[in-house]
This record gives sequence, C-alpha cells and structure tokens, in this order.
Amino acid sequence: MINLNYFSYILILILSQSLPVIAQNSILPLDKIKLPPGFSISLWAAVPDVHALTLGHKGTVFAGSKTSGKVYAITTDNGARQVKTIAQGLKMPTGVAFRNGALYVSTISRILRFNNIEENLDQPPQPIFINHDFPTERFQGWKFIAFGPDDLLYVSVGAPCNICQPDPSQFALISRINPDDDSYEVYAQGIRHSLGFDWHPETKALWFTDIGRDWMGDDLPADELNVAPEQGMHFGFPYCHANDVLDPKFGAKRDCSQSTSPAIELDAHVVPQGMRFYTGNMFPAEYRNQILVAQHGSWNRRTQRGFQLELIRIQDNKAIQREIFAEGWLQDGKAWGKPVDVLVMPDGALLVSDDFAGVIYRISYTQP
Repeated sequence: MINLNYFSYILILILSQSLPVIAQNSILPLDKIKLPPGFSISLWAAVPDVHALTLGHKGTVFAGSKTSGKVYAITTDNGARQVKTIAQGLKMPTGVAFRNGALYVSTISRILRFNNIEENLDQPPQPIFINHDFPTERFQGWKFIAFGPDDLLYVSVGAPCNICQPDPSQFALISRINPDDDSYEVYAQGIRHSLGFDWHPETKALWFTDIGRDWMGDDLPADELNVAPEQGMHFGFPYCHANDVLDPKFGAKRDCSQSTSPAIELDAHVVPQGMRFYTGNMFPAEYRNQILVAQHGSWNRRTQRGFQLELIRIQDNKAIQREIFAEGWLQDGKAWGKPVDVLVMPDGALLVSDDFAGVIYRISYTQP
C-alpha cells in the first residue's frame, strides 16, 4: 500500500526545489502584482529558498531556508544588498528569531543559538544548542519561531501526518522555551501546522496561522487564523477543523464544542504561513495594527488558490474582514512566486519572502 503522507512529502520537496526560470534569470514580472493605490513592490534581495525572516538590532535581516539547509544574513551598504551564508548543512532551518544580540534558528529537532551574530557575520560563531529535543519526523517538521512579549521563545511543532492522532504533548502544538534556563512547556494544542504567529501590539494576545488538512475536497476544510490569548487552549486537530467541520476519521472522538473556533476562516488550501501585525508608520493609518498573511498557495487543489497576501481587519481584538492586499503571483493557473513570510521594517516598508522565486520583495507606500 502506498503511504500517501510520505508520497505527499516527497512531492512537496521536489516542487519546492524547482525554481522557475524567471527567478534564475532575475526577470520577475513584478508588474503583474496588484496592490492598493499608492503601494508599489520591488525586488529587495535574491535569496535562494528563503523562508522565515527576522530583524537584528543593527538592521541585519536574517532568513531561514527549508531544502538548502542554509541560514542567511542580508545587510545593506549604500543601498546595495549583501547576502551572506552564516550557516549551512542544517536540517530545514526555516525559523529565525533574534534576542539580545543572538540569532536563534530552528531545525527539525533542535534550536540553535548564534551569539553576537551581527558582530561576526563574516566569521559566525559555533552554535549553542538549546537543551530541548523536538521530534525528528520530517513531515511538517519545519518550524516557525519568535519571541513573545514575555521574552520566551515560541516554537511551532506540526503534526507528522496529513491526519492522525499524534502524541498531543509532542506534536500539533505551539510550545515555548525560556532561553535562559531551557525550560519548556506547551502553550496551545490541536494546531495542525502553524508557520507564522505574532502578538497583538496592544492586547499582547498570540495570533497564528494554521494550515488545514488535505484530501477532504477542494473546498474543505478552511485554513485558519486563530487567536490564543491564554495558555491551554485546544484548536481542534485532528477531531474538528475550521468552524465545526468534523473530521471523517477522528471526528466522533471529540465534539467541536470542546475546541476553540478560528478567529476567522481563510479559503481552503491557500496554505497560510507567515503573518505580522503591521506596526509601521509608512502605510496609511487604516493598516495600523492590522494583520498581513502570506499565502503560499495550494498544491493539491484542481483550481489553484492562494499565492497572495491577505489583509485581515481587526477590531476590538476580533477579526472582522478579509481583503486581498497583494496578488498576481498566480497567472493563468501557474505560479511564478509563492509568498512565505512578511516582516515590517523600521522605515515601515514590508518585506515579503518567496521561496519559489528565491527572492525577498519590498512593498512600500507613497501618497497617490
């Protein structure tokens, strides 16, 4: 019998390593990207297999990767970008976070710390291993990490399957680690695979994306944006998906009323990954403290969907509306780019990573 989970994982790896010709030739059809009036997009840096982004105290942008095993540092000198490889040979080092001069990097089973990294970009120090071992399963094993308002390092751990009942203390969760003593605890459970989270600038509540399961049809279940203002909440996986969609295999084992519903449903199979609250001053005031979500795009849907940035309007700590913010990476049913993560820069511009085209874009605003 064919193991569909393994087959799907291999297919994803093959597709993720197949860069489009336009990216290799640095000819990107940025004129195809549609943005609201006054916004523009440009190529900021070419970074192969770029995934999650974070910002150092001295303005260095750090980027993880998935299939190349590399971690990058991007600096700017007189307007020119320099891309340096500061680590390589790692297992899916997708997540990056910065704290007190140190860069934290997630691999499949470990978190690494590079001390005083911005002072040593040309000769990076040997990494220090955080004393906690994560599962070694590669299926959805790549992790997003970020520091919360409590100064703890939050780490997502995906389910090792499309749909199954994994150990709830090890998989399908968001955990957190005290970087000073390596103590570990589970923060939220029932999360199939989150590759992006951020905290509301005012309420400090944790918001996160969650990628829904496959093989329930083109339009089920919806992908999700969730909010977890406190520890101990359960978001349904593998029993209940989106708003009260019982899983055909495991739904009878737990009622949906025992799980927290999404803050807002996204379209099915858009594969939401990175998200950030917009906290800059460049964009118009109506974007302040609103959420921007990078949608990597569908891979097993008959009609492709996603490949865009979506704006989620927040009011009174509730998601009230969805709007397309940037689209055009999908043309005639074929994708030439796949947004992964977003990062608000000190000048208020928005960086967007694209692992398929192997670039980072810059979205800026000028009064129309």
